[in-house]
This record gives sequence, C-alpha cells and structure tokens, in this order.
Amino acid sequence: MNDNERAHCATLAALLRAEHLAGWWGFALSVIAAAVLALTVRALSMTATMGFGAVAVLGVLERYFAFRLRFDQRLFESLAAGTLPSLRALDGALAALGLRAAPESERALADRIGGTRQLMQRHLIVIACQSAMFLLAVMTEDLR
Repeated sequence: MNDNERAHCATLAALLRAEHLAGWWGFALSVIAAAVLALTVRALSMTATMGFGAVAVLGVLERYFAFRLRFDQRLFESLAAGTLPSLRALDGALAALGLRAAPESERALADRIGGTRQLMQRHLIVIACQSAMFLLAVMTEDLR
C-alpha cells in the first residue's frame, strides 16, 4: 500500500470513530425503549407500545451495524498503520477466520471504502428511524 492509500484508510477510520457516537445514541434509545416497555407496558397506549417496540427491535439491527462498523474501523486503522501489510493479507486473514470466502481476485481499496461508507449510511438510517419511532411513541402517549 502506498502513502495515499494509507491516508484514505486513516481518514475512513477517523470518520468511523466519529460515527461511533451516533451508535451510542441508537443504543441509548433501545435501552430506554426496552425499559419503558418493561416497566409500563400496561399503562401505554397501543401506538406508544408499538413505537417503543419498534425502537427496541430496530436496536438489534443497529447493534449489528455498530459491530460491523467498529470491526471495519479497526481493520482500516491496521491498514493505515501498516500492521496489516496489504489488502491480500487482510483477505487471507478474513478467509482463514471464516469471515469471508477466499477471494478469486483482490478487491480494490475504493470498493472496500465504498462498502464501509454504505454500511455507515445504513446504520445512520436505522438510527434516524429509531429516533422517529421514539418521538412518535412519546408524542402519542398521554403523559398524566
């Protein structure tokens, strides 16, 4: 890998570190929704119950995306630092662990960056959906 590719890896890793904060927001919404459901499910309206339930269910998907992004962040940090010497070495390690099929040809760095950015967008969409459902649940509940 050349210096330009290492810079791309380091920049993406920094972006993923920043995006990790959004994951905490999604996790917090999930925990609050689950707690509200556990403690007050009988007192909630049907709409609020469904809204908080949706937030909790989306939380499972959010955690999966957060895990994948954290994993990618560490891989890109390793590529940037030179701990992983090449993309071929990365593919070999992933294949050895059973995390990826042995590639027929080396995937370009640009494809890997694009895939990670797409995963990040999906993660943020799930968090936005969680936020909207949480807001809907709170707004439809009669707070007496």
